[in-house]
Amino acid sequence: MRQAVSRCMLQTEFAFTLPCGYVDEQGNLHRQGIMRRATTMDEVEPLGDPRVRANEAYLVVLLLGRVVTRLGTLNQPGPALIERLFSTDFSFLQELYERINTAEGNLVETQCPTCGTRFVLNLDDAHG
Repeated sequence: MRQAVSRCMLQTEFAFTLPCGYVDEQGNLHRQGIMRRATTMDEVEPLGDPRVRANEAYLVVLLLGRVVTRLGTLNQPGPALIERLFSTDFSFLQELYERINTAEGNLVETQCPTCGTRFVLNLDDAHG
């Protein structure tokens, strides 16, 4: 028996462009990438990693290594590549991870350039 497919599509992958980019061993710059939403296993499994037990801050490296599925021409970049990112790009990916993996992940606070009024924009509504 076939299960009905929901007509409401949940976005699970998000394109991004790193502020600086990763330069590989051949000198190629990789800035465009894809991050997917995290699963429960993505967040639970790294907790048992000895590197996380030794240094809790390493958890973010492992998480990003699992959910960044493409960077430029590199598929499944993994934690070793995340370790070599510029700090600016690492911070950018952390913020993106938080945005797409929280209940309010598609809400952005912004300001009207004309009148200065601050408001929250739901990016789900903005894309029609």
